[in-house]
Amino acid sequence: MRLYLSVLALTAVFAATAARADLQPYKDYTLSQSVSDVTTVKVNANMQDAYLEGLQKTWVASMKVAKRLGQVEGYHIYVSDLPESGHFNMVLVVDYKNDAQLAPNKARYEAFMKAWGAKRNAETNAIAQKDYPAMRKITGEYHMRELTFTK
Repeated sequence: MRLYLSVLALTAVFAATAARADLQPYKDYTLSQSVSDVTTVKVNANMQDAYLEGLQKTWVASMKVAKRLGQVEGYHIYVSDLPESGHFNMVLVVDYKNDAQLAPNKARYEAFMKAWGAKRNAETNAIAQKDYPAMRKITGEYHMRELTFTK
């Protein structure tokens, strides 16, 4: 019981300290201008390789075009070594220079579609609509910035 009360007291001290924290942006930390769109995916058991094959033909291929056009800074796929351990087992990340790269832009869209092509667009849509629903579930989408402490 004494140990329980000690732990409870320490928890209260730490909680009070955290509640009093008064960090200020640009003084104590900065946020990057660059942004990353992060998508968490739960790929069904034994479907990871099939899903990756589809991503290589669709998502990765489109990211290569967008990167070549300067529309994205980079892209990443992360897979879990423990695929059955939680709400997602794959993460797709797209890095952008800044928020302006995410805004609707007719010239960027037309440049991408010209480079991507109508035929490839139709093929990509067919794969995504036919195969992906049976292979995976998107569990989350996030718009993230890197935070750097200055002290």
